[in-house]
Amino acid sequence: MSDINIAKLRNNCYRQSKVPGEFMLQLRMPGAVIDAKWLEVIMHVCNTWGNGTFHVGMRQTLNAPGIRAESVPEVNEYIQPYLEAIECEMCGVDMDTSNGYPYIGPRNIMACIGGIHCIKGNVNTQEMAHKIENIIYPNPYHIKISIAGCPNDCAKGHFQDFGIIGCTKPVYDMDRCIGCGACVKKCKSAATRVLSLNDKGKIDKDPCCCVGCGECVTACPTGAWRRPNKEFYKIIIGGRTGKQYPRMGKMFANWLTEDSVLAIMRNWPKFSEWVLGGKPVYIHGGHLIDRAGYQKFKEFMLQGVELNPEAFIAENINWAETEYRSNIHVKPLDQHETVY
Repeated sequence: MSDINIAKLRNNCYRQSKVPGEFMLQLRMPGAVIDAKWLEVIMHVCNTWGNGTFHVGMRQTLNAPGIRAESVPEVNEYIQPYLEAIECEMCGVDMDTSNGYPYIGPRNIMACIGGIHCIKGNVNTQEMAHKIENIIYPNPYHIKISIAGCPNDCAKGHFQDFGIIGCTKPVYDMDRCIGCGACVKKCKSAATRVLSLNDKGKIDKDPCCCVGCGECVTACPTGAWRRPNKEFYKIIIGGRTGKQYPRMGKMFANWLTEDSVLAIMRNWPKFSEWVLGGKPVYIHGGHLIDRAGYQKFKEFMLQGVELNPEAFIAENINWAETEYRSNIHVKPLDQHETVY
């Protein structure tokens, strides 16, 4: 197997298998919504070059296991129309698709169904995913991103390098309010309990802790609460899974407009390059933030960014990580011993 360049194939979005000489293709699907016709592409790859099985990737990729290394050039030629349609046309990415994917570092941008379907969705998650894909792909620096349509965070943005969450600042029309208290009950049971019914039978709101979920909008039977035309986002940074240092991310920015989010994300490749000295390493973005320190990260990410008036940026972030420490000497297991 010495003639197989595993690192090169990995960079080409082929994951090594336990079966010698076999790999799994991962087709990117930024935003997780594509024309159903493209499912025929992955089916053909699975049945023609793969082992006949299909895997839905944990990052919403379309995966074909069991591809032999010698078949990779043929597979890359076959998937070229898919790459042209998804990366170049849909996302506006400028890349050479003739040899498949050029990098695996920036992982597929995950997204919930968002505003195109979900009644709780505050933003179009697919459109945002496509715009960010154009910024972060292709480049050699590692980053994991997900986009959630509301603070329910079904896209698990709190466990990504960057979790982008759609928020709203609901507008209250007092004249349409009948004082039923449905929004108060919903905020109490599902959100942050910032609404109350006053002695005039109308709604008071404490703006300090509103997370912008829009639950009041979906609960109101008369339309007294509505989403404004202006959409907002929050950015969660530094979350990650893993064996050694798993942690939940923290809020870096809140009440950003789309333009502000995109301007911030354009600075990520430059920040990564600076931290790693121009030598790409396959490492979590959260670790890069840790290496640089939050203040340096913030300085880089806000360079040249004109924030909208409502925007809030965290002054500092205090991480809470899982630590594994023990002062107990553990006897090595004998080869015949069993652990239950």
